[in-house]
Amino acid sequence: MNEKLENWFAKMPVIAILRGVKPEEVVAIGESLYRAGIGIIEVPLNSPEPLASIKNLAEALGDRCVIGAGTVLTEADAEGVAAAGGQIAVSPNTNPAVIARSLALGMVPMPGWATVTEALVAYQAGARYLKLFPAATYGPEHIKGASAVLPMDCKVLAVGGVGADSAAAWLSMGADGFGIGSEIYKPGDSAEQVYQRALAVVTALKTAL
Repeated sequence: MNEKLENWFAKMPVIAILRGVKPEEVVAIGESLYRAGIGIIEVPLNSPEPLASIKNLAEALGDRCVIGAGTVLTEADAEGVAAAGGQIAVSPNTNPAVIARSLALGMVPMPGWATVTEALVAYQAGARYLKLFPAATYGPEHIKGASAVLPMDCKVLAVGGVGADSAAAWLSMGADGFGIGSEIYKPGDSAEQVYQRALAVVTALKTAL
């Protein structure tokens, strides 16, 4: 599982965040993302019937893409995501119990952090993908400063108010990847709209990378 995630990160380090997506439309949207060149897909748990969407995505795209959940706040959340076939557990916060449970279930935890203390707590709990959130309020310099003391084998993600236009600035300061939501998907978007938006993000990021 980690290998597939690492391969996608090497190719296109973007997690598409489908907040508000519905189970009946999620597979078509997932296929659009894959066609555009994005293979890591997150369904936040505050979406309608999120576990059904994750299950649908995992069944249709799980062999090609990395599927998981966002807004994973509790151990019970992690258990539900794993049962639905999720492979990543993305959180807005650092909770060592959620990290440990996610790892025990065979998922890759991606906890949120703001301070170096939180990032190191997450790392010590076993997380290797650390999500600065909300990134825009801290700025790229925050990652540059934190990276001086973060272990070399962790990847830092910028999520929250970060998009293709600002990607180069984040990458230059040490960010390894991004979570992008509304720039790629807003509730009600068609699969074709998502494809066009995702393609624009991929094209812009290839230039930045």
